[in-house]
Amino acid sequence: MELSDPLVSAWNDLANEAQAALRDRYWNDELAMMNQWYPPVKAFGEENFYYWWQAHVMDVLIDGLERTGEAAYRELLSKLAEGVHAYNGDTFKHNYYDDMEWTALALLRAYEATGEEPYLANVLELWEDIKTAWNGHMGGGMAWKKDQLDYKNTPANAPAAILAARLYRAYGKEEDLAWAERIYKWNRDNLVDPASGFVWDGMNRLGDGQIDKDWKFTYCQGVFIGAGVELYLATRDETYLQEACRTTRACFAELCDAGTLLLPDEGIDDTGLFKGILIRYLMQMAEVAPPTERDAIIAVIEANAASLRDRGLNRELKLCGPSWSTPPLLPIQLSVQLSGIMLLEAMAELAKQ
Repeated sequence: MELSDPLVSAWNDLANEAQAALRDRYWNDELAMMNQWYPPVKAFGEENFYYWWQAHVMDVLIDGLERTGEAAYRELLSKLAEGVHAYNGDTFKHNYYDDMEWTALALLRAYEATGEEPYLANVLELWEDIKTAWNGHMGGGMAWKKDQLDYKNTPANAPAAILAARLYRAYGKEEDLAWAERIYKWNRDNLVDPASGFVWDGMNRLGDGQIDKDWKFTYCQGVFIGAGVELYLATRDETYLQEACRTTRACFAELCDAGTLLLPDEGIDDTGLFKGILIRYLMQMAEVAPPTERDAIIAVIEANAASLRDRGLNRELKLCGPSWSTPPLLPIQLSVQLSGIMLLEAMAELAKQ
């Protein structure tokens, strides 16, 4: 469809408005980063620094750049990357391995979208540090953070597999593919329900070897699906695609409302980002999925996008809350606004197809 098509134009306009709200309401020009609340609750330095949220800001700016080609997105992306690097101590390295993985994934996309070499240099530096997460605790796998090496979870493993597979696809280093396959296998063998394909969050968090099976997050499903898709694209091994399809079905059965297909309200703080991450990887899954699976994915995205548009937005401010079916109340966290933008960008892309 062309942009002149009313449906395409309507979703494009809504994505533009949500992106503009992100810039207008959250951008902190002094720090060259996004504030974590609108309106601000405290001065930036008085709050916990959610480093990984800024990586997802980069991702949604790249979404806008790829959709529109507008230079403003590229310029803000550059300022943001510099701001995060400076605020984080003149480095992108961090105590949390999963946070570095998200930053590396965003910077790799930034390089691919702009061709600017410093982005790639930072990706490769991060990747070398990320690989130190692998250790023998719990039979292998990537640690969640540097000061808790025996806690292994899907958030630290599946994004690392995505990164390794993307690096392999881009540059052809067999070592990167080996990393992707090894990390994915550990994640699948240890943190995926063999009966259903539903993905558990982590194991040994409390040092007791137990798996947190009661933590049922959209995030974990999304990143494991994404890892399967990337490895399928890298190898054309149908097993990866089949496993991604299985987890997609389990995700919808477990987490979507059976009547409305709506995804759950997972709250604020870090969990506010979870649904948006799932949507991002569902979109990538839809590109390779068999027709029946693709139709189910599109139905879920369309249902959630329509609900957000009709019931889940602050109409005046174009801001989103943790629920996509009820209007948000101020103040609104950056994390939940980012999830909403990911959904609207996904719908703007689907409308063109």
